[in-house]
Amino acid sequence: MLSRRRYDALAIGLLVVFWATFFWRILTPIAADQASFKKGDFSGQFVAFGAYQYERMSAGEVPLWNPYNNGGFPFIADTQAAVFYPPRLVTIGLSKLAGDWSYNALQLEAAFHVLLLSVLMYGYVRLLTIGSQHSILAALGSAIIMSYGGFTAGSPPLQLALLEAAVWLPLAASGIFLATRNGYQWRWMILAGFALGLSWMAGHPQTSWFLTYAMVGYFGYRVYVTQARLRDFLVGTVMMGIVTVGITAVTLLPGVEYLMLATRSDFGFDAKSNGFPLQDVIQFVMPGTMSYWSPLYVGIPALILAAYAVRNRCRDSIFWLGLSVIALLLSFGANSVLYHAVYNVLPGLRFFRGQERAALLVTSSLAILAGSGIACLPTHRIWLRNTGISVAGLLTFITTVIFVAWLGDSATYGMYIGIGVLSTVVAWCVVLISGFLGTQHAHWAVFALVGLIVFELFSVNIDADTNYESIPAMEQLSIKPSELIQPVVNDSSLFRVDGFRGLEANYGSLYSVMDIRGISPLFLSSAYDLIYSNYINNPLAWELFAVKYVYSERDTLHVPTTVIAEGSDSQGTVYLHQLDDPRPFAMLMTKVDVVDSDTFAQALVNDPNYQPRESVILLGESDFAVGEGESAEGEVVVSTYAPERIQIDITTEANAILSLAQIDYPGWEARLDGEPIEIRRAYGALTAFEIPTGTHQLELVYNPLSYRLGAILSAATWLAVIGFGLMQVMGISHRGQDNGRR
Repeated sequence: MLSRRRYDALAIGLLVVFWATFFWRILTPIAADQASFKKGDFSGQFVAFGAYQYERMSAGEVPLWNPYNNGGFPFIADTQAAVFYPPRLVTIGLSKLAGDWSYNALQLEAAFHVLLLSVLMYGYVRLLTIGSQHSILAALGSAIIMSYGGFTAGSPPLQLALLEAAVWLPLAASGIFLATRNGYQWRWMILAGFALGLSWMAGHPQTSWFLTYAMVGYFGYRVYVTQARLRDFLVGTVMMGIVTVGITAVTLLPGVEYLMLATRSDFGFDAKSNGFPLQDVIQFVMPGTMSYWSPLYVGIPALILAAYAVRNRCRDSIFWLGLSVIALLLSFGANSVLYHAVYNVLPGLRFFRGQERAALLVTSSLAILAGSGIACLPTHRIWLRNTGISVAGLLTFITTVIFVAWLGDSATYGMYIGIGVLSTVVAWCVVLISGFLGTQHAHWAVFALVGLIVFELFSVNIDADTNYESIPAMEQLSIKPSELIQPVVNDSSLFRVDGFRGLEANYGSLYSVMDIRGISPLFLSSAYDLIYSNYINNPLAWELFAVKYVYSERDTLHVPTTVIAEGSDSQGTVYLHQLDDPRPFAMLMTKVDVVDSDTFAQALVNDPNYQPRESVILLGESDFAVGEGESAEGEVVVSTYAPERIQIDITTEANAILSLAQIDYPGWEARLDGEPIEIRRAYGALTAFEIPTGTHQLELVYNPLSYRLGAILSAATWLAVIGFGLMQVMGISHRGQDNGRR
């Protein structure tokens, strides 16, 4: 036992070495050698949101609401914010100790998730192949293929939520395998549910949705092959589901509430059915030739070994083969009939775009199969050798054709030569190594196979231009505002900006600038309809959302402005406009138009003859009588504006409507002079209040029921899971001591 643990420790040590080698350019302290993740969604979405999360949590606050993008939105409900995801909390804590939030902090979080994935995959395949003499090498091979293949080394680190949701698959599979290995041991389903819960907390629901279906299917398969009872399957699935929902309820419940009101729910089939073109299967053998990334790429040895595992009927190979085929067909989206067939049948599928993300299940399955194949060596080694010869021969032919074409047109075919030669050489190396499997050097041959896997995947994916730029992380993105943004930051009044240009992405959250724009996949539908009614130049949105500054590529706009700064962004020259007469964030109005739906409200406010500064559009009738026709004499002062709390001092000489440039969303509560007051819906998206004559104080607090219920459920589940886990560990420890006495 001690020897086995020593070898496992050595294997995990090797995984750490491989990880440090793969990511050495973001780990090195030498600035001249450093590389960093390319800007894009990684910086504009995840670094920006992480900065806001860091600012709030390091101050001991829970970031329920974010006023800095989308005109304001429920931050706790935006899945990609990953507000309570445990590894993110660790990153925030370490950043606090380091002194501040940084671009590199999130890079390191991504890199450590790859290391975590390799260790978890090692653990699962080790369990799966525990009786094999090559079990450790099998687990090592699977871990390397999954962690450094085309999927994990491609876009997921830049789409950070996707990577972090994906890494928990092997832990969930381990829980299911342990639950069904020696009879039915229900306690291990808690581990599976815990892993799925962490996946859902990581903030990429589509990936977690794929994982959840895959794990339910895996549990069903294991129940079938172990001849357990149907009742065991039903009870185990329910238990796994309860733990999953309980673990993530604190963000899941607000997220479901938000999803029902967000733009994503309006997408049709065409918007959601995109996936791989059929020709992208060439990624399996020639990565980088069909698309920018090659998420299906696992390497030539992995493909041969996966086929070998199926040939040998290795444990659970039928399931992983079936899952890989189904996932591959789904990844084609509308290009495959399977997606059409299950679109209206499979619950949840219609919520997601980008079906190519099912590549996660393809590559995970192939990595597991490849490890299983290593564990089966050297059985049927002649079949393995013949298959290797067939693959190598085919690749030799293809590479020869490419070479001939390259001689005539080097510019067109140059990109194919290098990868063609590499794949061909690797395939022949597999053939060469397989020749030693029947000799006294068989164990070294298996070592050589694992080494070949490392060589191929690292040669293709390390320091790839698709993901990295050869500059230090601190030069990718300034955490401090640029000269173009600084004038807005210096303005201490209450206002919003239109940062479609100049500010861009979700950088409002990074620089604490209240932007009406944002790039998060979810956007409140009512606000979106106003903000994007005119995609770029939208004076109506500027009016209703109290926009004071507009970044634009134009030096003149459709409303009177003064250009106060000029600079550039990723798309070219940008002018910073200050509106000459911006709408106040809060204003008293006495003219009211009543409508019975948001549709009518938006139709009216979009009428070119309508003047939203003169009249407020309210949803539904009221008995409150305003001084119709009278001027709204009075004073409004926003004395406190915090993300979840707004306080306004009001003096009015007549009954009036207070119009706020604040999003109307469930969870906001209002009190006037300490008494609850109804929040009226204005302009189909914003808020208004009925204010009687006199001097008053209005207080708004964001206190969503979905968060409170979710927090209670999550706290109870976490405590129960941790308590149960400690009891199990203590029980194992006591049993070990008893065995030692005997």
